Amino acid sequence: MKPVITIDGPAGAGKSTVSKALATRLQFIYLDTGALYRALAYKALKCKVDVNDPDELGQLCSSTDVILKNENGVMTVFVDGEDVGDKIRTEEVGLAASTLSTFPVVREKLLHLQREAGARGGIVAEGRDMGSVVFPDAEIKIFLDAGAGERIRRRHEELVQKNKPVVLSDISRDMQARDYQDSQRKIAPLIAAPDAIIIDSTSLNVSQVVEKILEHISGIHD
Repeated sequence: MKPVITIDGPAGAGKSTVSKALATRLQFIYLDTGALYRALAYKALKCKVDVNDPDELGQLCSSTDVILKNENGVMTVFVDGEDVGDKIRTEEVGLAASTLSTFPVVREKLLHLQREAGARGGIVAEGRDMGSVVFPDAEIKIFLDAGAGERIRRRHEELVQKNKPVVLSDISRDMQARDYQDSQRKIAPLIAAPDAIIIDSTSLNVSQVVEKILEHISGIHD
């Protein structure tokens, strides 16, 4: 069976771009697990659910249908039949996703979806606790990091390219808030798994990071 590759790290480290490129090179399926949390956050904001209230979140989870579909090698997330796509890629949704991900009822709902997606291997799973919690037995675990300034710059550039209104100070504030929430939460905090390979992408482009990962993979199988 092909291996499960996990890529964890903070916002702006380049996880999504690297994971997609790596999955393409290996002809693996790409799984953006953060999109699952963003999907629930999107519905929570849409329905005015308090993302800090466990009871309201419990009701949201029980009444929301989240489905993963493999479309051309990419896992697409559907919420109640709706392909949420770019609707979940806002800073507001990202911050809400980071908040609701701290609650057990939310993590329990999504955990089985993630593990089911990786059950057959041949997958690159990107998130914040893929190697530490969701796929603890994954053969290859990567923790991708980058300096805070570089992560903020990348996020700013991404939003500018999408023609979205953006203020650099707002990005910095939101990223600091997400970093704090992700690293300090009691359940599945953002940490590198003990056996993860840590890669600093601050001064590397996507191709260079992918090559580093491929070198590690070939080293394991040599």
